[in-house]
Amino acid sequence: MHIPYSDNKNIALFEEENKTVPLVYFNIINLKKGESYSYQLTKHETSVVPATGIVELTVDGKKLGQIGTRKTDVWDGEPEGSYIPSNSQCTITCLSDKAECFIAGGIYEKKLDPFLVSKNEIDMVQYGSDDTKTHRKIKHILGAKQHEKVGRLLVNELYTVGAGGWSGFPPHKHDTDRLPNETRHDEVYNYRFKPGHGFGVQVMQYEDDKEGFGYQLFNGSTIAINKGYHPCVVAPGYEMYYFTILVGLSQRSLIQYFQKTHAYQIETIPGIKDMIAKYK
Repeated sequence: MHIPYSDNKNIALFEEENKTVPLVYFNIINLKKGESYSYQLTKHETSVVPATGIVELTVDGKKLGQIGTRKTDVWDGEPEGSYIPSNSQCTITCLSDKAECFIAGGIYEKKLDPFLVSKNEIDMVQYGSDDTKTHRKIKHILGAKQHEKVGRLLVNELYTVGAGGWSGFPPHKHDTDRLPNETRHDEVYNYRFKPGHGFGVQVMQYEDDKEGFGYQLFNGSTIAINKGYHPCVVAPGYEMYYFTILVGLSQRSLIQYFQKTHAYQIETIPGIKDMIAKYK
């Protein structure tokens, strides 16, 4: 499913009990200095991640602290984030002139402890190469380092290194729980481009040996993935970023099933095995 950019007026793009990606909650909020936004999701653990701006988080009446380093866009500094437990009231207060925040959520009813993730705690992995047109950098906000403190939610930011090229390649899927070969994880992306008039394409192929289709992506596009293989590509001359939410049905660790026709390409892409191992 593709949702083009629009002013969502702080209303969730994928709300609780949505039918498209039922494991995921996703909202984008925009605040001005001094404004606050509060939410409480009874069945979702969440992560607040400022795309830009500085915010203060209060959880169940207690100040958790401040996060946010970026001023102009997602390329302007390192990410910071948070973990907000299920059934907790979270208030986000804008401390800078303005702020844009992602709220990423995943079904998980056990209540854990809240925490912040500073820029120094981000787990970064770089893989691919210019030669293979797969050069990428992933910054894990809730990744393997936080495995013991989070339920089934994974949150990261992916950046292209250089302009143009493929991501999510070789084509893979994670729509069926059939351990040890694959896990069911619902996924949501929000895309940004540099310069902002850039574009890309999200490829979707639901069945092997059957023709797929594509969505043209622009700045602010949101994609929801609940089945099938889903590589994407950015046009030459542009950099691409996407905020990524993954939520597991039965476990947090992601096991991707790579399409047999193209799986051998794993051996040609430098560092990709280390990248795969980070989704724990």
